[in-house]
Amino acid sequence: MNADFITVSSPEIAVKFLKDQDIVFSSRPDVLSADITSRGYLTTALSPLGGQWKKMRRVLASDVLSTARHRWLQGKRTEEADHLVRGRERGACSHVDALFKILAYLFSFCVSDFLPFLRGHLDLDGHEKIVRTATATMAKYQDPEIDKRIRQWIESTKTEQEDLLDVLIGLKENDGTPLLSPDEIKAQIVELMLATVDNPSNAVEWAIAEMINEPATLERATEVLDRVVGKERLVQESDLSQLNFVKSCMRESFRLHPIAPFNVPHVSTVNATVAGYLIPKGSRVLLSRPGLGRNPRVWDEPRTPVQTRAPQGGRLQCGAHRPYLKMLSFRTGRRGCAGANLGSTMTAMLMARLLQAFSWELPSTVAKIELKESAGDLFLAEPLYVKAQPRLAEALYHQL
Repeated sequence: MNADFITVSSPEIAVKFLKDQDIVFSSRPDVLSADITSRGYLTTALSPLGGQWKKMRRVLASDVLSTARHRWLQGKRTEEADHLVRGRERGACSHVDALFKILAYLFSFCVSDFLPFLRGHLDLDGHEKIVRTATATMAKYQDPEIDKRIRQWIESTKTEQEDLLDVLIGLKENDGTPLLSPDEIKAQIVELMLATVDNPSNAVEWAIAEMINEPATLERATEVLDRVVGKERLVQESDLSQLNFVKSCMRESFRLHPIAPFNVPHVSTVNATVAGYLIPKGSRVLLSRPGLGRNPRVWDEPRTPVQTRAPQGGRLQCGAHRPYLKMLSFRTGRRGCAGANLGSTMTAMLMARLLQAFSWELPSTVAKIELKESAGDLFLAEPLYVKAQPRLAEALYHQL
């Protein structure tokens, strides 16, 4: 199989792909890693353009990630924010490791993607075994719980929706039959986890590392939190609209330190002409996140976090902005991330809680954090090891 690959780091040309000709470049490639992870393209983000994608996109937009659902789940998000401050260990390490293993191999180069007849017969580079093992690990933890929940609804031992799993199970066709099959529910749950597990934590880790190296920035952020929220209660989502400097810090972290070098590939469904170049049908378009976020034609001091460059009002936005796609963290266009509001809220709360609840300093043996990307990805080259000390009243931590 032959395929053309086009990488884009020009904001003007990015607009042409994801805005002006969005409908042409709105499909996804058929690759082994995505096929296995999505259980045969049953999900939203990984599936090629077609009826299944439209169905699942409608489910996400209307029933899972809508504004009303976002408000409904605020209590759950607050509960998780409390877990963060309390320091309670949650989940199994092998489950989390499997999530990150899948992310590492999604859309990576795989021989059988270009020689499809090898799939299931000859795993030359070992990718198929790695991805199947990781997805099986996730299924081992998640599938029994999902099957149990489905049985509870069928047997009427559960009658009230409490979370997104209940929402997905409860969706119905016009004739009252389930809208989603168990496999569709299981696959979409995995995709939602993949979409949220790494971007917020990576952005916050980089931001805190940079703040520790620049104490004046860290001090200003905590001063804003103390002024807006105080030290007698924990910061809540309702406070975020007044924490513009904290959101600006996060925006700069998204700009400088995207979780991956490229967005999920876009595939052209017909021959097209973009910026005077012929783009053949089936071409894969890869928007460079660092190329857009660190473009010296767009940003002054592109390699330096400058919190005052970000807008000081409104919500944290990390997507497309006319006239140019200046940065790209959450995707945009027809294939845009339906959970951009959720992702922004999660990241801002993660950052605000960590800054308000703890003071951060280097170990005595370290003079400065080396802000260096690892060789194989855009994470910090070395895990961030710093000292965290409670900075609020002790009673606040015990009441969580």
